[in-house]
Amino acid sequence: MTEEIIIAGFGGQGVLSMGKILAYSGIMEDQEVSWMPSYGPEMRGGTANVTVILSDERISSPYLKLFDTAIILNQQSMDKFENSVKPGGLLIYDPNGISHHPTRNDIQIFQIEGTKIAAEMENKKIFNMVILGGFLKKKPIVKIENVIAGLKKSLSERYHHLIPLNEKAIHVGMENIHPYQTLVI
Repeated sequence: MTEEIIIAGFGGQGVLSMGKILAYSGIMEDQEVSWMPSYGPEMRGGTANVTVILSDERISSPYLKLFDTAIILNQQSMDKFENSVKPGGLLIYDPNGISHHPTRNDIQIFQIEGTKIAAEMENKKIFNMVILGGFLKKKPIVKIENVIAGLKKSLSERYHHLIPLNEKAIHVGMENIHPYQTLVI
């Protein structure tokens, strides 16, 4: 099994953290792992993406042009990465701020309203865990207990009190991912 993933959005959305948690989870499951971030000099608001590869075999290169899965969190990333999903692959996106929805019919497309759900849960910082939960519902490539362990490794100890909330966000995300339906007018 090899899963090649691109997670893309704005800095501050937890894009890199989500990738790091997936990478830690893969390591705990004795998988070969690659985590390659890409971001601008801005701390928040600039674009950011991370390529994560989890595999049972050696990973020859972290540089990819096509992905099994794209997790898209803003319009710029949709414009850039929609066509980078392999035919038959998976595209997951938060529709908040998306004005041009995906148009491909050779991939699976799912929406998850992470922004709205995080607001309803009264903590916008769990947005990325809601999205991660949705992804893991569609592709359970790592065990939830390893995701929680990865969360503990990636979060500073002073934030460990937020782990139960993050775990809840993952489960809420799993319950709130839906196939994208184009509107027929």
